[in-house]
Amino acid sequence: MGPVHKILTANRLRDGEVVYWASGRWVTDLADGEVFAQDEPAQEALKAAGRAVEDRIVVNPYLFEIRYVEGRVRPVEERELIRAAGPTIRRDVGKQARHVPV
Repeated sequence: MGPVHKILTANRLRDGEVVYWASGRWVTDLADGEVFAQDEPAQEALKAAGRAVEDRIVVNPYLFEIRYVEGRVRPVEERELIRAAGPTIRRDVGKQARHVPV
């Protein structure tokens, strides 16, 4: 397996959607999230996300580990796989309905 990198995630406050940091803005697709290969830029993004919490845009920002698997971003932890795919109780709604593999 390749090296471990990180992505910054949170939940959008207005609707609870899982979001990912992408150069100062929040996106809903894991593949569009900014990948941090070094800790310093990741920590700076986390600090900036703290301002988004103060502005009531997102809640609970944190960094999680990813690896590249066959050229695609893949979370290391099962929790992040589930968060990226969407709810597990109804496969016909949410992100998983789009059949976008994580």
